[in-house]
Amino acid sequence: MSSAKPLPADDADLVRSLGVPTNGTVYDLSSGWWRHMPTFDGYPRFEVVTYNSPQGQRVERRFPFSEDAANDVGFGYVSELVSGSLHTGTHIDALCHVTCGSEDEWHGSASATAELGNYGATRGDASELAPIIGRGVLLDVPGVLGLEVLPPHFAIGEEHLRRAAEAAGITIAASDIVLVRTGQMKFWPDIAKITESGGGSGVALDGARWLLSHGVRYVGADTMSFEVRPSEVEGNPLPVHLLLLQQHGVHIMEWVDCEELAADGVAEFLFIGLPLTIRGGTGSPLRPIAVV
Repeated sequence: MSSAKPLPADDADLVRSLGVPTNGTVYDLSSGWWRHMPTFDGYPRFEVVTYNSPQGQRVERRFPFSEDAANDVGFGYVSELVSGSLHTGTHIDALCHVTCGSEDEWHGSASATAELGNYGATRGDASELAPIIGRGVLLDVPGVLGLEVLPPHFAIGEEHLRRAAEAAGITIAASDIVLVRTGQMKFWPDIAKITESGGGSGVALDGARWLLSHGVRYVGADTMSFEVRPSEVEGNPLPVHLLLLQQHGVHIMEWVDCEELAADGVAEFLFIGLPLTIRGGTGSPLRPIAVV
């Protein structure tokens, strides 16, 4: 008789999700990263500059050219310095990313006055981000509406998400990772074209509540801000972020490229994403993949 104990719910969900792929096709859902790539207004530009070069090492007589006799083969190396926001390109928000109230609290009642130091948040930061592995679901909203891309500032509500799920024959289950497609990444990285064709479209508050009602673990979209903009709630600039991330601790992924999945009619897949656990970070660049 086996002495194995039942798996905890999360472990059991993980094991079930590993059985989703049937043919081994892998889709890269990331934006890519490069110097001065598009990013959210107010964030620093993403920079990649050479920090060490063989030429500089030779001229300055630094390792490995500090001693001629120790480097007869002329070995050199190149390294770089990278700077910019952790919310550049495809990324995931850590819990400390958005705050609310006079004490600037993020999820878990952590307050910026007590938990934010000179080198980032001490709780709810990117160092606490777990590997993301589970059943992924794509809700292709423009696809179900017969559009290539949603029009600018289109609010994706409960009805749209439900219709997309029904059209794909998908039932959303607790612990799922749900991606919402607007079609904006069709024009990436042309921000002017994105703005003209579909900028500001995203998930509305009632759509976010519908996702919460299904117990989803993570949500993502092919947009800069996940939610519809400008805000549909007066006096609340980003109500969906506050609802999902600040109030319920549901992590949000942005600039997730769903175009190839949608083109191939893929609605269910194994989702894998490994955040960088950067201490003090408010998020992490992410290279998610879908395996079908």
